[in-house]
Amino acid sequence: MILVTGGAGYIGSHANKELTRTGYETVVLDNMSYGHPDFLKWGVFEEVDLGDLESIRNVFRKYEIEAVMHFAAFTYVGESVEDPQKYYLNNLRNTLNLLQVMNEFEVRKLVFSSTCATYGNPQKIPLTEDHPQNPINPYGQGKLMVEKVLKDYSSAYGLRYVSLRYFNAAGADPEGEVGERHEPETHLIPLILDAAMGKREDIKIFGTDYPTTDGTCIRDYIHVTDLADAHIKALKYLEDGGESEVFNLGNGNGFSVREVIEEARKVTGKEIKATETERRPGDPPVLVGSSEKARKILKWQPKYDDLTKIISTAWEWHKKDA
Repeated sequence: MILVTGGAGYIGSHANKELTRTGYETVVLDNMSYGHPDFLKWGVFEEVDLGDLESIRNVFRKYEIEAVMHFAAFTYVGESVEDPQKYYLNNLRNTLNLLQVMNEFEVRKLVFSSTCATYGNPQKIPLTEDHPQNPINPYGQGKLMVEKVLKDYSSAYGLRYVSLRYFNAAGADPEGEVGERHEPETHLIPLILDAAMGKREDIKIFGTDYPTTDGTCIRDYIHVTDLADAHIKALKYLEDGGESEVFNLGNGNGFSVREVIEEARKVTGKEIKATETERRPGDPPVLVGSSEKARKILKWQPKYDDLTKIISTAWEWHKKDA
């Protein structure tokens, strides 16, 4: 069985669906602090907090775990700056707990949900896996610390892992069974769609004087189903004896905030009011990643790699989930 931590969340639930569809049996472990009960549609569920070592052990005693996909983490960058302790305890310490129990039960395969936030401000675009890692917030810092721990555990204990550094996850399950739902919502596309539905008055554009084609920030959006597919391919890579590796997951092309808003207007048929405001601190002008390594080694090929598909699936889910 595959243990999916954080499997009641956004990316974890999509990965759990893909695992099940591919023929794997899964155990979802989630403390439900941000998870959604209606996303628990596949596998068996254990409500466990990774802060509780004995509860983790009980899951490993109960099920024959062959590998772990680790999504459980807090993900709000701004909150990590305001309350770093919350992030280091949950994202770092609790991962150490998970790794300790994996080691005790001799489970040696892990797919880790990392982030492009480990790179910090880009020195070159597109970002490749060998780009210097200088995170500028505790969220990215904690993920980088875990990556360093994984490297040490790989050397010392024979753990084999794949660390996947994603860019901007977006979109929703094309079949509409799960999708993106955050409380509070901070991601650009669902915020735009909230404005399209009249749930909010407008969408804020933070900064229009960046050195980009239209003055707004450019980001690399990757469809959540393509992310899920990459996790399956990473797991199969480990099952086939692959050595510990890191991969970027992105589309390799960027879209500006204005372009995303304009595409959302076309997809939804709504006007969508945009309000220009000041820059936010810590927003790099451009974040685009190269995923050539994942394409080459994992044979990963994104299927939903254009903005129209990404926003269309998000819009269908958004209307259904209203």
